[in-house]
Amino acid sequence: MYRIEIIANNSVQDNILEALQEEGAGKNYTLYTNVLGAGSSGPRMGDAIWPEENFVLVIWCEKEEAEGLARAVGGVKERFPGEGIKIFGLPE
Repeated sequence: MYRIEIIANNSVQDNILEALQEEGAGKNYTLYTNVLGAGSSGPRMGDAIWPEENFVLVIWCEKEEAEGLARAVGGVKERFPGEGIKIFGLPE
């Protein structure tokens, strides 16, 4: 089992969910909305200075599904290179 976390700007949430559906991966997930933080793409604080916010998807899956998630997220990253889309995975 793998724990996969996808962290991205709210602006691409629908694109990522659609890409996961097309890949047939990530059918079972936990979604955290309105997530604040700072990463390599800059702060996302939901305030007047840094108005953007992120979301986080957490998915527990087998290796094959994790590979499909990576493909789906990679495709969205290619379409939206400036949106701060990250995927992380840890084995159980």
